[in-house]
Amino acid sequence: MKTFKPITKENAHNYQIEPNNLEAKPEFFIIQSANACIDEAKLLGRPKRLFSEFWHEGELCILFADTNVGKSILGVQIADAISRGYSYPGFITESSPQVVLLFDFELSNKQFEKRYSNDFTNHYVFHRNLMRAYINPDNLSFEDFEKLLLDELEKAITKTGAKVIIIDNITYLKTQSTETAKEALPLMKTLKHIKYKYDLSILALAHTPKRNMCNPITVNDLAGSKHLANFVDSVFAIGVSQKDKSIRYLKQIKARATEKIYDHDNVVVCEICNPLNFLGFIFLEFSKEYDHLKQPNQKESDELESAILAMKMGDNRLSLREIANALDTNPMKVKRVLGRNGF
Repeated sequence: MKTFKPITKENAHNYQIEPNNLEAKPEFFIIQSANACIDEAKLLGRPKRLFSEFWHEGELCILFADTNVGKSILGVQIADAISRGYSYPGFITESSPQVVLLFDFELSNKQFEKRYSNDFTNHYVFHRNLMRAYINPDNLSFEDFEKLLLDELEKAITKTGAKVIIIDNITYLKTQSTETAKEALPLMKTLKHIKYKYDLSILALAHTPKRNMCNPITVNDLAGSKHLANFVDSVFAIGVSQKDKSIRYLKQIKARATEKIYDHDNVVVCEICNPLNFLGFIFLEFSKEYDHLKQPNQKESDELESAILAMKMGDNRLSLREIANALDTNPMKVKRVLGRNGF
């Protein structure tokens, strides 16, 4: 049997390879035994919680909600907590104080000031660790905007040395919609590449289209849906309570570093308020998501049931999920209606 010798600097000339090229490019795949992978991981320590069980160190996480529900407010509050190494009541931040880089594509400086002051006086003083990046209007170019934006994002990360990044919001990174896999996949690959390249923890704020407030929040409510969620480590959402317009609840949608503790049976209920000079989420209690959903009246319920039955009778091959998505309801509701009617 012929024995093959490994290529080294000393024998590289026999293979017409320049010795310097042996170190020019790292291997594409790192192949280890499963036990070696675990041994290497042991040296890294346990990922710390950046925002309770919702977001851990080293994760690419998405926070989504409807417009004007409070994504940006919570994003700044999380950034403030991490920059100080401080845990707001009801939430846990385990990491020590560190630089946080907030990319704000939503608010002007004046709008930002208003949220963190008492009617533009008695301003809140953020920790020096919190850095806010926004686009310079004097240097705005729309030629190949997406590439420019991502290149500049990397430059800002290198310049500040930040390991925690918050992007408000993810839709600004794409000039086209992220509703399809064709558009969502390149963006998520880029963010994952940046995460690994700079050893980052990334929280990306995302949008959800108008949703039926009678239904629990699911991954299908995320704009881009599973095309985005499949490529991230964790996802959580903000819901609006129907009890009070100032009440919000937080729900885990996807988790890898922990079990889903804050699911439909145990959401985190908060109130948005500005008691002095900081607009933020104030923890109230834990509750069931059902308690905060809109309850349909009898007429709406009868109309939905009729529509479910009509779709099923029109095409018996339709799945529960297909009917639910078409009628903006949930599969369990469809199953109950069909079951009551002999399907």
